[in-house]
Amino acid sequence: MVIRTIHGYDFFEVSSAMQKAIRRADARVAGFFALELWHSGFRDYVWKRLFTISAEDCYGLITGEIEALWQGHELVNKGKQEARGRIFVSKAVLLLCECRKCRDADHLQNLVYDRADVDVERWINDVRSYPIEIPPYTFDVHTRRGKKYGRTKAEFFREEYEALRPRVPGLFDGLVPKHSNNLFSGSETESGPL
Repeated sequence: MVIRTIHGYDFFEVSSAMQKAIRRADARVAGFFALELWHSGFRDYVWKRLFTISAEDCYGLITGEIEALWQGHELVNKGKQEARGRIFVSKAVLLLCECRKCRDADHLQNLVYDRADVDVERWINDVRSYPIEIPPYTFDVHTRRGKKYGRTKAEFFREEYEALRPRVPGLFDGLVPKHSNNLFSGSETESGPL
């Protein structure tokens, strides 16, 4: 079963696109997909993802800022039947996009401690047309379509590390794999059904 958002997107693709866009400081795409989740009734989920992103991809103490915005969101929704406060989600996305990036926390647990691949989240089953296309960088080893393309964990670590904007030097930068078969190099984009 594929979970769909209010505009028919695959829920897991939207989640992945939001996080990948934040890593790349693409506030337009990240904000669109964050609000797509919010308007689709996944408000708690979008906040969980934003908290995770703040720890996984961001340098410094930004998680405290995200928590303050979440508290504001909760405050304006207290006692309300209709959801309010999407401005707090938008502000959180903008802060995460603008902050310096560093994947040390994720690299510590995966490259230094675990040294193991993680399972694929989903396999993508169809292509749709919507106001914003899912960016090609979304389809990594964690998505169904990425798995279908043969994407690897090594590609994921290298490409996501290189995509961080703005990026600060990290303790584990030397452990990030140096090569991959980049399936989305240059101007190549998704087109047509797979």
